[in-house]
Amino acid sequence: MLLGNEMVKAPKKAVAKSNKPIIEQALTWYRHAYTSRKIDDKAAILIRQGKGWSYHARCAGHEGIQVALGGIFRPKVDFLFPYYRDTATVIAAGISPYELVLNGLSKALDVASGGRHMSNHFAKPEINIQNVSSCTGNHTLHAVGLARAIKYYGNEGISYASLGDSSMSEGYCYEAINGASREKLPVIIVIQNNGYGISVPTAQQTANQIVSDNFRGFKNLGIFTCDGTDFFDSSLKMAEAVSFVKEMGCPALVHAACVRIGAHSNSDAHDLYRDPQELILAEAKDPLARLNKELLRLKVTKEELLRIERDVDALVEEACVKAELQEVPKKESVTQFVFAKEYVSEESEQDAKPIDPQVSEKLREAITRTLKEEFSKNPDTFLWGQDVASKKKGGVFNLTKSMLEQFGEKRVFNAPIAEDFIVGTANGMSRFKPEIRVVVEAAQFADYVWPAMEQIVEMGHDYWRSNGQFSPNVVLRLPSGGYITGGLYHSQNVEAIMSHLPGIRVLYPAFADDAAGLLRTAIRSFGPTLFLEPKYLYNRREAEAPQYGDAFSIPFGKGRVRKVGSDLSIITYGNTVHMALSVADDLLQLGYMVEVFDLRSIKPLDREGICASVKKTGKALVLHEDHGFNGIGGEVSAVIMENCFTYLDAPVKRLCAKDIPIGFAKVLEQAILPQKEDIKQAALELLEY
Repeated sequence: MLLGNEMVKAPKKAVAKSNKPIIEQALTWYRHAYTSRKIDDKAAILIRQGKGWSYHARCAGHEGIQVALGGIFRPKVDFLFPYYRDTATVIAAGISPYELVLNGLSKALDVASGGRHMSNHFAKPEINIQNVSSCTGNHTLHAVGLARAIKYYGNEGISYASLGDSSMSEGYCYEAINGASREKLPVIIVIQNNGYGISVPTAQQTANQIVSDNFRGFKNLGIFTCDGTDFFDSSLKMAEAVSFVKEMGCPALVHAACVRIGAHSNSDAHDLYRDPQELILAEAKDPLARLNKELLRLKVTKEELLRIERDVDALVEEACVKAELQEVPKKESVTQFVFAKEYVSEESEQDAKPIDPQVSEKLREAITRTLKEEFSKNPDTFLWGQDVASKKKGGVFNLTKSMLEQFGEKRVFNAPIAEDFIVGTANGMSRFKPEIRVVVEAAQFADYVWPAMEQIVEMGHDYWRSNGQFSPNVVLRLPSGGYITGGLYHSQNVEAIMSHLPGIRVLYPAFADDAAGLLRTAIRSFGPTLFLEPKYLYNRREAEAPQYGDAFSIPFGKGRVRKVGSDLSIITYGNTVHMALSVADDLLQLGYMVEVFDLRSIKPLDREGICASVKKTGKALVLHEDHGFNGIGGEVSAVIMENCFTYLDAPVKRLCAKDIPIGFAKVLEQAILPQKEDIKQAALELLEY
């Protein structure tokens, strides 16, 4: 254990004057552990009364390591990512019994989430105890990302992640440790091994019963093991881990052998898979009982321990009474904190003037230029991904070319081929301070982003789940779409699936000026944004547009009429915008005036713009290259039917890619994706209806 700067071991002999600090420390441990046990007992009562804690995981059997972890954490200096069993950890770290009961009862004053997140999910962002989700162990990536910020800014803090042994079977835990050891980051991951993942024993999770042994081959990684039921041993090993991180500048694992005295949670019947004798043995290792016995050996009186227990009993009882009287969240509050604050420019898009109307730039050039301008404007902007910083190369399509040279390897750097790691550490790094903006090339092609899907889902509800206390300020760039004969994993679209996620913005520009304006808004805004880039258009002449200055931005949720018409509205985005414009030109020769409305922003969607166009023309063709079933076209069609039904002169028509994987051979791709002739035929059918 660490007392000031001195490392002290548990005493072996009778107490003397020199043992006074140890006794005082052990009494503090006892208070924290007993408080945790008492809250767990009260939670069980409140569950039976139907008052709260619909999810409850006891920490009994884990108190040794948890009190050591919480005790070594420094509020407002370090950062702590606890998991759902960490009651004693967060008590020792600075969350009060009253705050824990508010969380358990899902009250509006709950400091973790205002009742929005599950009970037993502890947080207090005010002192750097982070709000984490229910995905076991995924916060290890966030802790590593935050440690990256600690190192970059020269902060004295340490990032801590706490999790159960079974979480280490998750791939993102491996990715987190791999990345932390490679980058030499100040992060400590504490593994609390109680021998079970719900009902699955550790032997069915890994060949090594001591799970940290799986990582002994990692360079730059300190590994420490302790008896998690022993307060002295746990405290000593936590102190050693901290010293290692500070002295070596490298990450550490602390593996704590614990016991699970009760069931996994209140919904788990552990007698169905645990032998009665095993439960007796677990009870025999009860950390609280062991500490009580050790304190008596150190000549602490029973009366003094009873006094602590009575004080805690009264404190917890008072906390429960007070918390029960507090209000639950108001149902009207559900719409708050879905999207974080959007950047709003002082100059409107309509008032903006190009630098030189006679000079155009490619879509690819507009994205690169905007990135450089934003990196120059905000020194707290970072970029990483696969291949984005390899000498003079800048990504598969060279959009980040020369950024490494201009901004340096600490702000622009390559990441492992691990999409989960790329996105998860972006979430973590953005937690360090609100000025940070992270731009990640989340995958080389949008089709490869699926390993990061859980992290994207997580980002979508971070702001809402934390009751507005944290938003991951991250832009995820993804080269998207087809028409390049790329086949599977190089030609598919992801916007429909991403747009289904609450809290995620999705943008899809088709012109260079839109790409620059939307990207600037995305980087300057709070919250996560998917920025989908139609790679087919990177160097296409038809996507070129005049260059605007570094103040030019475009608001989210505002489409653009690309061609004015009165007979038919083609509502589209991305690659098919240009096909639609070409079809509109052809149909003008036949006497038809077709309006082309470019959505640009998929989520939020410009409902007003869609309706204004359709009310004017009375007919709508919804066009996109993504698959039709559950695609964006269905959402746009619903907007039209709900708001413009009486204005329609024909049924709404959709034209999308066939619900078939994208073929590699050109003839197959052409048969699957919408082509100009398909669009023209569909438009004529509507015009002649």
